[in-house]
Amino acid sequence: MKILAFTDMHLSTIALSKIKSKIKKQNPDLLVCAGDLTIFEKGLDIILNKLSKLKKKTLLIHGNHETDKVMRKLSSKYNNLIFIHKSYHQHNNCTFLGYGGGGFSMRDPGFYLTGKKFMKIIKKNKGKKIIFVTHAPPYGTKVDLIVGEHCGNKTYRDFITKNKVDLHICGHLHENFGKKSKLKNTEIINPGPYGKIINL
Repeated sequence: MKILAFTDMHLSTIALSKIKSKIKKQNPDLLVCAGDLTIFEKGLDIILNKLSKLKKKTLLIHGNHETDKVMRKLSSKYNNLIFIHKSYHQHNNCTFLGYGGGGFSMRDPGFYLTGKKFMKIIKKNKGKKIIFVTHAPPYGTKVDLIVGEHCGNKTYRDFITKNKVDLHICGHLHENFGKKSKLKNTEIINPGPYGKIINL
């Protein structure tokens, strides 16, 4: 399966054009957005409408520039936009786990209950590829390194290292757009606003 992952578009028309071009050339099965489509929710309804018109199933979480409540409400108007915060979505042989928001703390106590739920989902889906989608990056990788120091989330790192996660898609840190890393057997990528094609 081929996915096109992107993050931190922040209303960029250039980014949207790049995404459209990759869809035309690569024809991905699925789009995955790791948050921050907007600048503090300005134009969120407009950008969601434009994403819907790409005519691809798109999995979404909110970033630190959107709220759970507003993103959930506005994305629900479109059949091909699926908001997966604190939830999951099955597509072919893959299970996508989503957890949005955050980006500024090294621990996320709010994730613990969702993490337990995700652990059960992973156990029920043995044999399927697990893709974990968050806005913030995990701690101690190439995607959270800023000016020689790590600033990612340790809660997400703990979850990844203790569970079978094949791929982690994240964003938030613009300095690390396009970078890849690894935690144990988990591939980690910040695909940036122009998007990255990933074969699963």
